[in-house]
Amino acid sequence: MTARQLLLVNGPNLNLLGTRQPEIYGSTTLAQIEQQVSEAAAEHGLQVRAVQSNHEGVLIDAIHAARADCAGIIINPGAYSHTSVAIADALTGVDLPVVEVHLSNIHRREAFRHHSYVSAVAEAVIAGAGPRGYVFAVAHLAGRLS
Repeated sequence: MTARQLLLVNGPNLNLLGTRQPEIYGSTTLAQIEQQVSEAAAEHGLQVRAVQSNHEGVLIDAIHAARADCAGIIINPGAYSHTSVAIADALTGVDLPVVEVHLSNIHRREAFRHHSYVSAVAEAVIAGAGPRGYVFAVAHLAGRLS
């Protein structure tokens, strides 16, 4: 059986999208992003399972569970990008293609945001494209999986 599902992971504070610092993150809500990702995936015959949590362990558990039925992972780890070796290790451990997404360009922001542990294990990183970055991630994984 070939998995035809992607795991969409969003980390801490991304539940506040649409209202949190719209000058940086825009006005699109997380629900709208999840809908856009699902629609883009459907165009490629893929389904999406979305998870958002402010708790690192919940995200790690979701990544581990993806081994059973997902073909790839799209992740915006939020602040965990810069702190979580555990999330990077979980992504490595499941041996699935990973695309890291950031709404803003983390390299144009504070110096502490310039490093991402997830980038080291992701096969692609999309930063600064806003919500469209998630759709670009779907297209990348769909192309890789076809």
